[in-house]
Amino acid sequence: MRGTVYHFDEEHDYGYINGFDGKRYLFTRADLRHGALLARGTAVAFEPDDGAAHDIAVSTTSPVSAERPAQSGRMVADQPALGLWAYFRRALIADYANFNGRARRKEFWAFHFGLIILLVAFFGFGALLNLAISGFGNGLRTSIGFLPALLFVFAIYVPLVALFVRRLHDIGLSGWFALLCFAPALNAIAFIALGVIPSHLGENQWGQVPQGVRV
Repeated sequence: MRGTVYHFDEEHDYGYINGFDGKRYLFTRADLRHGALLARGTAVAFEPDDGAAHDIAVSTTSPVSAERPAQSGRMVADQPALGLWAYFRRALIADYANFNGRARRKEFWAFHFGLIILLVAFFGFGALLNLAISGFGNGLRTSIGFLPALLFVFAIYVPLVALFVRRLHDIGLSGWFALLCFAPALNAIAFIALGVIPSHLGENQWGQVPQGVRV
């Protein structure tokens, strides 16, 4: 597929490509063929995969005739491109410790849905491993199989907090309010609020409105 580079953040190592299909695709430096550096507006060819772009190469074809014009009355950000898995992967990898910028509601829920799926998979694998170590006829006699799940829980703590901060930025609040998400009496209320309050429309002090948000 062909498209044009919309943005590339060298500091946090991720960017977006506007595909000629009207969707926006996430990429990292590892997806660039020959390590090419891409400026905004560069015409590229790439392989799309669930909202992500891989094997990106600079294209010699002019993007003027192929690129779809923005729809009347809407911003480019009104075109949702990333799927749930792509949002989860970005939060877990590209934005692992990114406490800047903004995160829309879809990214917030995508991270938690992906987190639940992986936790179930890790704990299911751990239970089977424990049974295999103990012997399937003897029941559970060890818990060593849950060690990968425990390590994963510790690993996702940083991107989880970073996501809380970016979601607060998206609704126009300071990231310090993320502390409420860990207060025993307020964490459930804070979690629901972050999941349902819509994005602050337009630019605020933490950046532009995220792509895909209708304005």
